[in-house]
Amino acid sequence: MGFKDFFGSKKASYSLAGIGALILALLIFQAGMFVGYRKAKFSYRMGDNFHRTFGERKGGFARDDFPGGHGTIGKIIKIDLPTLIIEDRDNVEKIITIKDDTAVRRFRESVKISDLKINDYVVVIGAPNTESQIEARLIRIVPAPPQQ
Repeated sequence: MGFKDFFGSKKASYSLAGIGALILALLIFQAGMFVGYRKAKFSYRMGDNFHRTFGERKGGFARDDFPGGHGTIGKIIKIDLPTLIIEDRDNVEKIITIKDDTAVRRFRESVKISDLKINDYVVVIGAPNTESQIEARLIRIVPAPPQQ
């Protein structure tokens, strides 16, 4: 039996298909492990930095008292580009990282990052990173809220 006869047989075709399917299954499993590791790493680091990021809460958490991890609303207290420090409604300081593709708007008008000033009120929408900062995708300058 020669090389050509062996690879032309049905047994060899089924064997090669089985080995190919096994390799594909192992690759899919490895991709799942990679994604799971990244999620676990983020969760672990977020747990380490939780109190530094969100501050201590009095009386623990109520069911509807979870902080929003994907943005903030507050007053700019420090500008050190590419980062901003925002003081939110609970007097917790949030570090905002500005990327090249971050959109800055005042109402519907696009403005430059250099137009941001200390004491401006802003709404920031973004995604948390591994250092418990918010990577801004949109920064909207809004009027100051009425004093209570």
